[in-house]
Amino acid sequence: MTTTKNLKQHQQQQQHVLPMAAPLRTKLLLCAALGFTLGVVATAFLMTSSSSAASAALRGRGGALAGLFLPPSPATRNAVQQDRRPPPAAARSQPKQAGAVVPPAMIRRSRTSDAPPLPAAGMPPPPVPPAPAGITSATAPPPPPPGIRGENGQAPPRLTTTTTASGGNGSGSIFGDDDDDDEELMARAAAAPREVPAGTVPRVAFLFLTRWDLPMAPLWEKFFEGHRGLYNVYVHSDPAFNGSEPPETSAFYRRRIPSKEVKWGEVSMVEAERRLLAHALLDDHSNARFVLLSESHVPLFDLPTVHSYLVNSTKVYLESYDQPGATGRGRYSRRMSPVVSPWQWRKGSQWFDLDRPLAADVVADRVYFPLFRRFCRRSCYADEHYLPTLLNIIRRTSSSAAGANRSLTWVDWSHGGPHPARFTRMEVTVDFLRWLRGGAGSTCTYNGRTTTLCFLFARKFLPNSLTRFLRFAPKVMGFG
Repeated sequence: MTTTKNLKQHQQQQQHVLPMAAPLRTKLLLCAALGFTLGVVATAFLMTSSSSAASAALRGRGGALAGLFLPPSPATRNAVQQDRRPPPAAARSQPKQAGAVVPPAMIRRSRTSDAPPLPAAGMPPPPVPPAPAGITSATAPPPPPPGIRGENGQAPPRLTTTTTASGGNGSGSIFGDDDDDDEELMARAAAAPREVPAGTVPRVAFLFLTRWDLPMAPLWEKFFEGHRGLYNVYVHSDPAFNGSEPPETSAFYRRRIPSKEVKWGEVSMVEAERRLLAHALLDDHSNARFVLLSESHVPLFDLPTVHSYLVNSTKVYLESYDQPGATGRGRYSRRMSPVVSPWQWRKGSQWFDLDRPLAADVVADRVYFPLFRRFCRRSCYADEHYLPTLLNIIRRTSSSAAGANRSLTWVDWSHGGPHPARFTRMEVTVDFLRWLRGGAGSTCTYNGRTTTLCFLFARKFLPNSLTRFLRFAPKVMGFG
């Protein structure tokens, strides 16, 4: 009885639900139909109310797709037909104006080529302006590795161009800021003449690698005074240094080159040395010898003596020796093999004197220097190993003079340590200077003869010693 009663109640509930669900579905369908109808009406209204100008604009932007939906108006058809007409003959033959803007995509200039664009067909080439007197540089493909020459024993010919030292950047530089790219600079310097032109007086390039200013500049001014045709000066200082420019009569006037930061004991010191060599090679082809100096260097002899000693020498003055132990062979990295072998590894002082062919080999080196830059780090001290090792490797194939295996700079290493001794004002005496000029108690060989004239320069002297040097220079050193 109970089951029958429940069944009847369930059937009665279904009968009440069904009549209520049917009107709900009908209302939803009517709303959907009404919404669709309103959308169609609104679309038709927008299409019919669009003007002919809007239709033409849509055709211009939408192309053929707009023509599928919007019928062209008479104004639109006339505009399209007018656009399709060919331009008049005068307009077709009118040349492009000189002030026309070239799209950025059309401007493509190679970093390694300064050649002007080729003239159009049938047009004469533009006149080439006369090259101003200045620095001869070269834009060329990468030079061959040091010591490697062509079939005739000479480097392949390169295209050379002439530029002028600007120095107008306010930094006292003799070159413009476009020399910041070291690779391009080295390529141009490697293409410079490797010999001094015949009939010219060979000059000595004094390369000053300094931290900031030159405290010994007054002494060097006395040294250079009256001998303008025997030397050139190049200064590599910290790029943050903004000291005042010396007067125009100074030997250091506008002789700073574009520089980069140098850190002691790192490969950046070698980069600065190569930068100095490159600028000196390009600046004056009569530069025959290249001497590296620091801000604490002083000359021991007058300029005519130094000039004669260097330009008449049959050797270059660069230490290159094999030193066993941790400070010599111990700095060699096996990762340099097989390009640089352990038995080719050499050590020496960074203060050098190079001739022009060897200086060209240094800036042209794209084999060994990248290896040193990559693997000679931290306690390797590339400035003490790169040039001695390079000279040892290429000396058989280079056209440079043989190395004398000694430096022309006297330095006191007797107390040991990573830095040489420094000398103050009271330590600069007449007897001390005469001792240095007499070979510092030793002898050496010059052009096959034994001599006591072994050192032309000395370091490391503090700025407070300048007054002593200025006082003793006329009496002892022969200048001032």
